Amino acid sequence: MADIWGINPEVVVMPNDTAMNSTSLDPLFLPPGPDMAPMRAVWDSLPTLSALRRELGKAPVGLVVDYVRVLAQEAIAKGDGKRMIDTIRRFDTVLQRAGHDDSSDIRAALNQVITAMLIENDDLDEAMLSAATTLSLLSTTPRRKDIMFSALLGMTLYDLSVLRVKRKEYRHAERQISKALKLFERLSRNDPDRFGPAVVLALNASTSIYRSRIEQVNLLAHYQVATTTYMEQVKDGSEEVTSRLVTSLEDEGRMLVSMGRYRESVQFFMRALKYLTRMEPDFSMRQLRLSVDLGEALLQANATRDKGVHLLNTMLHKASRLNAVDEHSRITNILLNAKSRNLDILGLWHKIFPR
Repeated sequence: MADIWGINPEVVVMPNDTAMNSTSLDPLFLPPGPDMAPMRAVWDSLPTLSALRRELGKAPVGLVVDYVRVLAQEAIAKGDGKRMIDTIRRFDTVLQRAGHDDSSDIRAALNQVITAMLIENDDLDEAMLSAATTLSLLSTTPRRKDIMFSALLGMTLYDLSVLRVKRKEYRHAERQISKALKLFERLSRNDPDRFGPAVVLALNASTSIYRSRIEQVNLLAHYQVATTTYMEQVKDGSEEVTSRLVTSLEDEGRMLVSMGRYRESVQFFMRALKYLTRMEPDFSMRQLRLSVDLGEALLQANATRDKGVHLLNTMLHKASRLNAVDEHSRITNILLNAKSRNLDILGLWHKIFPR
């Protein structure tokens, strides 16, 4: 099977990279069941992905989840994570083309693993899209409470909380880790050996998230004090004070975005742009970056979404004229992600899935 997965099945290397401990791919998170080893020996000997699909279709989803997780862990340990992501995506395409209704759980498992691997690679935008795909697949039967459904939903929400923390979006992270913890607590009551470790790791993560949330609120209060101070001082007309006011308004706006308070953030970005334009009549890189922040915040609310798209498209042309390659790439990614319908589920998952 090395030709398909890129891993020599005779060499089992478990990951020891501490960075892996942040996601659900931590080998302690969900220990593989004892019945996976003999089945894996059979699956690894299959010559093609199509043959593998047929065999996995006959197996319990729990075994398939263990199989893909171990393959991913081994690939990361060997530095082959990106190649494994591509291979799993090809396998997902094979399943999708086969069109079997009973493959949605397996596809959800594949995309959940891809999400975790992308987070490990700090590819956060792609991870967000993959998580949305996983939740979309699970949402086809949202009222389920069986073991595999709950486990896949729990791991996806756990990984989303890790992703949100990396983006400093602690409000979302709190909500997702709390739901994941409840799911794993319920699962561990019936199978503590299997799901008990996930409870411990989710609990540890939640403690860190809540502490970070408090720190975030305290930092916001600091920015608010600084902004008020500079607002009072800017009356003297000092360009240096005005520049510091703009920075303070920017910081507060970005902090509000990370807290999910988008409408408030828009007001701060607009005020920052007003003062910055007075200082710099000619359009500058600083104005470009701030305008992109404003456009991204506008996208988050349905009422201002169109304004955000229009502003970002305008900034795309300005970025080209300024030869601002990084900002041009950033705007492009924001607009592409905004067009993904799957991302809508990230704001609705708590309304779709059972409590």
